[in-house]
Amino acid sequence: MKIVLLSGSRMGSKTRQAIDLTHQLIQNQYEEIHVDLIDLAEKEIDFADGHHYLELTGDAGQVTQTIMESDALIIGSPIFQASLPGSLKNIFDLLPQNALRGKTVGIVITAGSPKHYLIAEYQLKPILTYMKAMVLPSYVFIEETDYAQGKIINQDIHYRLENLIKDTILSNQALQLAQQQEEDTYDF
Repeated sequence: MKIVLLSGSRMGSKTRQAIDLTHQLIQNQYEEIHVDLIDLAEKEIDFADGHHYLELTGDAGQVTQTIMESDALIIGSPIFQASLPGSLKNIFDLLPQNALRGKTVGIVITAGSPKHYLIAEYQLKPILTYMKAMVLPSYVFIEETDYAQGKIINQDIHYRLENLIKDTILSNQALQLAQQQEEDTYDF
């Protein structure tokens, strides 16, 4: 199985810290899982301008191809001004509408306030659903108070990330099994 961890912002460090912890937890518990970590802060990606995704080059081409070749994604996003960062939305705009079909997607949200809890529910999940992803119903929400000295100190966050990883893997395996059973019904 191939999982992409996407740190969806060009600013700040807390989302990357959450994605790094997620990566560490996967490596510690699931040696058979191949993980690609994409940090948009490390990429130079122009705004989507309507080009077909096969025409994309450089970082944009690499990021879109890596996402589309994955089995599952865990998307990390901060909440800025009660919204998702434009850099993350731009990635969705670069991808074709069905790019996430057959992929399980888990979500990790970082925010400075509990007031932003429903941003993922009202902004991110509809985009992912439109792109045909199987979005896990619950996500990990991490607040400013869960961090100290550049680390996530709230042990409940570690536990919830472990559960998100497990749910992502199990849901993806179930989805792949269902797809295989459907394909097996065809006799060609």
